[in-house]
Amino acid sequence: MNREDFPMLDEDIVYFDNGATTLKPRCVTDSIVKYMSRHTSNIHRGDYDAAIVTNKLYDDTREVVARFVNASSKEVVFTSGTTMSINMVVFGFMKKHLKAGDEVLITKSEHASNVLPWLKLSEEIGIVVKYMDLNDEYELTVDSVRKSITPNTKVISIAHVTNVIGDVRDVSTIGKICQDNNIYFCVDGAQSVPHMKEDFKNSNIDFLSFSGHKMCGPTGVGVLVGKYDLLKEMDPLCYGGGMNNFFEADSSYELKEVPIKFEAGTPPIAEVIGLREAILYLESIGMDKIHEHEMKLKEYLISKLEAIPNITIYNKKSDSGILAFNINDVFAQDSSVYLNHYKIFVRAGNHCAKILKDEIGIKNTVRCSMYFYNNFSDVERLVSALEKSEDIFKVVL
Repeated sequence: MNREDFPMLDEDIVYFDNGATTLKPRCVTDSIVKYMSRHTSNIHRGDYDAAIVTNKLYDDTREVVARFVNASSKEVVFTSGTTMSINMVVFGFMKKHLKAGDEVLITKSEHASNVLPWLKLSEEIGIVVKYMDLNDEYELTVDSVRKSITPNTKVISIAHVTNVIGDVRDVSTIGKICQDNNIYFCVDGAQSVPHMKEDFKNSNIDFLSFSGHKMCGPTGVGVLVGKYDLLKEMDPLCYGGGMNNFFEADSSYELKEVPIKFEAGTPPIAEVIGLREAILYLESIGMDKIHEHEMKLKEYLISKLEAIPNITIYNKKSDSGILAFNINDVFAQDSSVYLNHYKIFVRAGNHCAKILKDEIGIKNTVRCSMYFYNNFSDVERLVSALEKSEDIFKVVL
């Protein structure tokens, strides 16, 4: 699907590392080159023609993002990525609103970006980080969420789709549970926003974080979407030009309104413009169509891998285009090097989910993560290589 839009696919490769970052279509790279070569300027500072063009594209991106996830444009903050977005929530908002003994519920399948900030906040102010149980398929169920809540629970912070198991959490129901129990609901959308419809408003999400580079956009730009009233209470982590109305020698100052007060200094202008083009591109394809295509590929891949006796699959039932597996008795990185010999690009390791090993009983896996530009031929090439994996060390060594 749309493979002709991706120059990297002109090479004889199979790209299955979309969970880490996605390929970039020409329309995205063209928009960045056009900014850099035709209307380079800073934003909200110049009154000349190039600046006016840049301002329009930058400001319009906020509207595009808001429409894409069903939020208001004043609830959209541009950041450097999911990691920064979550850190802004933890240290700009939660640090002010939580106290020692308050509980934050996460899971052992979360990405480091949704674990380490909470652990650091626990160190700083004494919150209690607890892990909700996963079922036998390593998935988080609504029942597990309900059972984990106590009178001290103040935050639930989870990925909508986890980056190794790929389980799709019922964020709408969990959001309603949080609303009914006066619990802040934070969602890591890094693996969901690029692949399926995300509904910020109707899922009762308080803070949603995601990255541009995982959705056909550039690296270095991401988004924090937060309920407006909560963003008004949140402190910036960075202060400087562009986010203040005034400051005086007597130490008085005034910050601009949300969301501008969170965007100090020169933002990633080219990247924001590229993100705009990426979202418009995804909308032209259709998010439901993207998800449906990924699931067809995954189901086909599983059916083929199940026929290979030395392959262990860890997440057959998850409803996303992520598949984690290992070649039995082979270190995951060796498997990745082996597949690279056939120009098949996958991810190997712990995938920044370092405590997932407590659940699945192994530290490292091979991750095949799919996107709409992958096809059945890609799957066949992967299967063919794995069928010959008894000779893996003849290739690797």
